[in-house]
Amino acid sequence: MIRFVTETGSTNTDLASELRAGMAVPEGEWLVADRQVSGRGRQGRAWFDGYGNFMGSTVVHLSPRDPNPATLALVAGVAAYEAVSGVLADPSLLKLKWPNDILLNGKKLAGILCECIAQSGYTPAVIVGIGINLNHTRFPENIQDIATSLKLETGKNVNRTELALSLLQNLDSEYEDFLQGKMENLIRKWTEQSDMFGKTVTVNQKGKTLTGVAMGLNPQGKLILQTPDGKQHLLDSGELLATGATGKTTSD
Repeated sequence: MIRFVTETGSTNTDLASELRAGMAVPEGEWLVADRQVSGRGRQGRAWFDGYGNFMGSTVVHLSPRDPNPATLALVAGVAAYEAVSGVLADPSLLKLKWPNDILLNGKKLAGILCECIAQSGYTPAVIVGIGINLNHTRFPENIQDIATSLKLETGKNVNRTELALSLLQNLDSEYEDFLQGKMENLIRKWTEQSDMFGKTVTVNQKGKTLTGVAMGLNPQGKLILQTPDGKQHLLDSGELLATGATGKTTSD
């Protein structure tokens, strides 16, 4: 089920309010907005919300048996990648950027925001918000050089409803693997769709930066970062600030 609204503050915030009020929000139901006036990205940043974008959120109800909730960003990333790649003549231009962005020709096309919500008397829920730039062609000056849309890259309009249905179908499939603990499938797909591994990267974690070689994802979906001192750090969140040339590990 997809609930469409013309305008709202944030689809993530709306679903969070419903959950905290004790409303039953079933898995598989989406809230999609034509416009968000208070859209958010990671770390509280504003998410550009011009008309012509896909902006939607859904809810995942966790159980103690589920894998690490942080991997839901990877689940959503793979699903969004698969939906978007279906409208591109050359999907190789599309790349996943850890932990929750999709780049097209090196520019941000989509972002994912996962938020854990505590519910009184219930297991926690995770709201998965996805924003994809579809048909918008004019971005604010401060992000013109780093953001893009499918229309800018292909010259064609994208049917939002068709893309939304593809996204939902792909997310259902990837989420089913998540529930069954088939993490190796998720890790393999995410790794194949990214070009960051083997390169030197800088990651910001709560104001502290780490620079090292991105070695891959571990079985729980955490980024393995090997710093110049040979230590390997496991990161399940952070902000990728920069990606450099192919690096060498200390064991080379």
